[in-house]
Amino acid sequence: MSANLAAICAFLYREARHLDDREFEPWLELYALDVEYWMPAWDDDDQLTEDPHSQISLIYYPNRNGLEDRVFRIKTERSSASMPEPRTNHMLTNVEVLEDRGDAVDIRYNFHTLSHRYKKTDHYFGTIYVTLRQGGEAGYLVARKKIVLKDDYIRQVVDIYHL
Repeated sequence: MSANLAAICAFLYREARHLDDREFEPWLELYALDVEYWMPAWDDDDQLTEDPHSQISLIYYPNRNGLEDRVFRIKTERSSASMPEPRTNHMLTNVEVLEDRGDAVDIRYNFHTLSHRYKKTDHYFGTIYVTLRQGGEAGYLVARKKIVLKDDYIRQVVDIYHL
């Protein structure tokens, strides 16, 4: 796969739009079945945790089944963290290709998400590291996603639609 920055950006923007529009099924289709979706926590020494299996994570799904379960809970109103549904607006910037390995491409980008709920607007921002593989209707599939949330002192539960 030759890294095409315009196509990569279009893919990332589509993913963000699906979240903003609460289109969870098309959003899930952008993820490989074996995707690792991970948001490490900051430890007491202001360092990111390094192992989702032995250290605390804010979110960790070892494959798409976890994401599918999360979407099921949101859609069936079995998630008190998602009721009422927040209104989100994702902004992406500084998209960089870190490495093109032919069969996969590693990307780094920054995000800022506004989330409005209970007449208050919260901000979430940070850096995302994503590995894309060729496939899917959108041209790529997310094979790995690591979210570094820089503002981890938050008032509510963070969820997939915030990132």
